[in-house]
Amino acid sequence: MSHPSQPRAHTATQVFADHRELLFSIVYNMLGSVSDTEDVLQETWLSWAARHEHAAEGGEAIGHPRAYLVRIAVNGALAHRAAVSRRRETYVGPWLPEPLVGPLTDVPVPGDGADAALRAESVSMALLVVLETLTPLERGVFVLHEVFGYPHTEIAEILGRSPSAIRQLAHRAREHVHARRPRYEPDPQVRREVTERFLDAALGGDLDALLRLLAPDVTLWGDGGGKGAGGPRPLRGRDKVARLLASVAPRSGQGLRIAYRSVNGDPSALLFAGDTPYAVLVLDLTPDGDRVCGIYAVANPDKLSHIDTTARSL
Repeated sequence: MSHPSQPRAHTATQVFADHRELLFSIVYNMLGSVSDTEDVLQETWLSWAARHEHAAEGGEAIGHPRAYLVRIAVNGALAHRAAVSRRRETYVGPWLPEPLVGPLTDVPVPGDGADAALRAESVSMALLVVLETLTPLERGVFVLHEVFGYPHTEIAEILGRSPSAIRQLAHRAREHVHARRPRYEPDPQVRREVTERFLDAALGGDLDALLRLLAPDVTLWGDGGGKGAGGPRPLRGRDKVARLLASVAPRSGQGLRIAYRSVNGDPSALLFAGDTPYAVLVLDLTPDGDRVCGIYAVANPDKLSHIDTTARSL
């Protein structure tokens, strides 16, 4: 017996699957959370499947599936921001985005949406931290325009705003971001080498080497969420950061295994306690590329649970 609804369902599923990488990347860059991104994508799928079924039963056809899916996902992400912000208010210590971990090479690795997003548009950990200081609308506009290249007119349709309002939001967001993070991109090989030298110095308790590596205004973000290693607030200044690392890292890092991976598109380090992810370390470098101006350490186990098991053996 045939089931005429099956081809329609298959088509709806295939169209959504074809756009999932894009949707994941946009929503993740707006929220900085893999789990919240997956929730938004689930809601987007349900809305898309219902709308697709309605069209199949004689309702108005969806002329541009990609535009429809992006609009639903973006507005879903904005709706989630309130819940995300409420959780941040009670979060223990500094909050950092959930890291997206992949191989250092460009070879695709099978995995979930988090892996796939690395093959789409990656936004660095440092930039994601800056995006947290924008309003939800400013962030949405910045991500769509600056990262994914959407014109203001399309963003206006997605968000239900006028093009002139979108241009104002885009201008404010761009000025805000560029004032806090000038446009530059350190050479990946230099970043890898500096990361290796940094870990050697920190785990070895070499204060002098750390002082040479760190920029005067370096900031250390330690996100443990009250469940892993981390500080109560960001620590700023070369002397303070170097002395803390030299005294704490040799003890806390004893017995940890280091694996070098791509984190949010940048060469970074994963630290493992046995087979369990212990922390993700991402360094931000000064424009001249030879000193560390930002240290992002994610040790909250809840933010490491989505790391695919293949990351351990890449």
